[in-house]
Amino acid sequence: MKTKSNHIGLTSKQASQLLNDCGLNTIDDHRKVGPIIEYLNQFRSPLVIILLLSATVSLYLGQTASAIIIMIMVVLSTSLDFINSYRSQKAADDLAKSVRINARVYRDGKLKSIPVSHIVPGDVVELEAGSIIPADGKVIESVDLSIDESAMSGEAYPVGKNSDDTVHMGTSTVSGRGTILITATGKNTEYARIAKSLKTNTPSEFDLEIAQFSTLIAKITMGLVLFIIIINILFQRSAVDSLLFALALAVGLTPEMLPLIITINLSKGSMRMAKKGAIVKRLSAIQNFGAMNILCTDKTGTLTENKIQVHGTHGLDSGDYSNILSQAAIVCNFSTAYENPLDVAILNSGKYSFTKYKKIAEIPFDFERRRESVVVAHQQELSLISKGAGESMLAISTSYRAQDGTVKKLTLSTRKRLEQLYTNLSSDGLRILAVASKTIPSKKSYDKNDEIMLTFEGFITFIDPPKASSAKFLRELSQKNVAVKIITGDDPLVAAKVASELGIDSDNIITGDQIANWNQTQLANKANEASIFARVNPNQKLQIIQALRSTGNIVGYMGDGINDAPSLKAADVGISVNNAVDVARDAADVILLGKSLGYLIDGIIEGRRTFANTMKYLKMALSSNFGNVFSMAGSSLFLPFLPMTAPQILFNNLLYDTSQFAIPSDRVDAEQLSAPRHMNIKSVRQFMWVFGGLSSIFDFITFAVLLLVFHANAALFQTGWFIESLATQILVVFVFRTKRFALASRPSKLLILSILAILIIACGVALTSIGASFGFVSPNPYQLTIIAIIVISYLSIAELLKHFLQNKFADM
Repeated sequence: MKTKSNHIGLTSKQASQLLNDCGLNTIDDHRKVGPIIEYLNQFRSPLVIILLLSATVSLYLGQTASAIIIMIMVVLSTSLDFINSYRSQKAADDLAKSVRINARVYRDGKLKSIPVSHIVPGDVVELEAGSIIPADGKVIESVDLSIDESAMSGEAYPVGKNSDDTVHMGTSTVSGRGTILITATGKNTEYARIAKSLKTNTPSEFDLEIAQFSTLIAKITMGLVLFIIIINILFQRSAVDSLLFALALAVGLTPEMLPLIITINLSKGSMRMAKKGAIVKRLSAIQNFGAMNILCTDKTGTLTENKIQVHGTHGLDSGDYSNILSQAAIVCNFSTAYENPLDVAILNSGKYSFTKYKKIAEIPFDFERRRESVVVAHQQELSLISKGAGESMLAISTSYRAQDGTVKKLTLSTRKRLEQLYTNLSSDGLRILAVASKTIPSKKSYDKNDEIMLTFEGFITFIDPPKASSAKFLRELSQKNVAVKIITGDDPLVAAKVASELGIDSDNIITGDQIANWNQTQLANKANEASIFARVNPNQKLQIIQALRSTGNIVGYMGDGINDAPSLKAADVGISVNNAVDVARDAADVILLGKSLGYLIDGIIEGRRTFANTMKYLKMALSSNFGNVFSMAGSSLFLPFLPMTAPQILFNNLLYDTSQFAIPSDRVDAEQLSAPRHMNIKSVRQFMWVFGGLSSIFDFITFAVLLLVFHANAALFQTGWFIESLATQILVVFVFRTKRFALASRPSKLLILSILAILIIACGVALTSIGASFGFVSPNPYQLTIIAIIVISYLSIAELLKHFLQNKFADM
């Protein structure tokens, strides 16, 4: 029996002082910065730095208009990027605050429920089955206390704890009761050291590819700027004008709105996902959703109803074995272990009365024995009743109860028949518990050594039927080219049965025992072929994720337990649920408000839509910007004047970038959502060279017409090319936004309105008196008609070239 603790804990005053001295009992070592610092951090982007340098030089040289235009672009980009990022992060923070955990602590001599974050060293905490350990401590009282330390050690089996044993933050009570004295909190705990490694964010594949892309742009920009400066020096042109022109070219080539376009895309995707029940904690995870080709998940609650019910009772002979349920119910009722779904199913299977039974002792469950027992007194007789895994119970049984109630010797042949019955029941996808009992003499104490020479009573079978929606969602995932792999601690036969009912290949199963005998290379070679991993422990879950990723897969992992945290962090996309344990929610990238694959499908679609719209901007920006900059650099070799002045280039770029804000709202063709997609930097580079080159060809055609046909002076030349350049840049989005013919794919209304509005503004400035401030003059109708023909010809050739390259290269 439990005795009253002599430890009365701290007073409120002592606790308050210790809280000030030691800080909150949290492991999060990330210091939140204020919105001002967060905003200033936006200016650390290499692309933004290039623009700021350009604005500074322009201002120093007296080109105030150029500097103002550049700063407008920088402020617009960074401000919108900050607003979207800050809003998304706040949504994630609000979610984290929505679920708070309390602990039962002695304060002022009374047992109180206080937030875990307010626990301090010296507190005395009460534990019961299911309680988390809120901080590091020492056991001062124990009644069959058993702790799950898998989060700390990776060991799947709970550990019994006695007085003076240590316990650690982040572990949990499996069975029994106890009292602990807190010795370390927050960042001073052992768990904080482990959790610190989970805080290291490994850049996603998309992040790495964007970094490669930025390096490519920087190299091209530097090369062209140096080329322009050298050429203009050789031609003895104004050093100031040459430098300003080179800086304007650098700005023109730099896709300064890329961070903003990506953020808007991701934010819109995250908001759409939030409306459908998924909160995105890390925005870049949406991109990984789109690229994900393997989803690893447990089956219980995700693929099945997680509503376990008793299916039947079975013995060696045919007949009624329902009495087994009464015996199992006695164990469930008197056990102090955390009530699991099988126990609930047993207690709900009938109306039981335990008033005539008295509990004498309990032998708690552990994962080594895989059973639990109670000793009860009933009508002057002591009985030991045990329930657990079938193999475990058969191993300690020497007799069995026949259907007529008689006890018979368990011979080798009858043992084999029971083992075969167990195999047959497992093959039917049933969860199984076995029950055994014996009469036992009275003595001072009982332990696991008393679990010998029992009479085997029979099997209880349970069923957790697949969700009606699971098969549908799995078909949809298959259609989206995402393979689902089940990772479970359940029996392989049970997992295979559920998988086969849902249409998942169950022929190739890998077990934890096999994984234990393989190295990581062997596992990597075999993991892709298997759809089911059964009887695996937490460490092996992590090994499976790492093995799948090592062979080039983009892996999503769905988990909600403490021991799922390392796997959630290791996956490309960590997915948890709102009612998961804190550490699982903390490690996850995405939190689902319900445990359903339907939310994941929505996430995959949003990820692919986001990627598709991001690539539209990249393709347009690279081909158009590179083509225009190359044309400017080339024209400087033979033109006696600048093809466009620095303010004209910057104004062109500002209008172009503004027109792209609507891209995140654009529709995406169904075929672009049907398969995982990820950025191929080689393909992007090829696209830039091909379509940038095509853009330059039509620019040079424009140059020839303006010089040779219209005999244009500097102002007319600059006006004509400004109109042609901007029109081709913003209208080509209708070509690049789809792999279909442009007219066969419908863009969003907002994109159409945005493009048309910018085109009207550009022509309105260039063709009216407003343009004089930029050095423009108004072309005549004939000249405008020829420019329009050049633009239409460019768009037509770009459309034909797009289809030619798509047929030849799948990634183009």
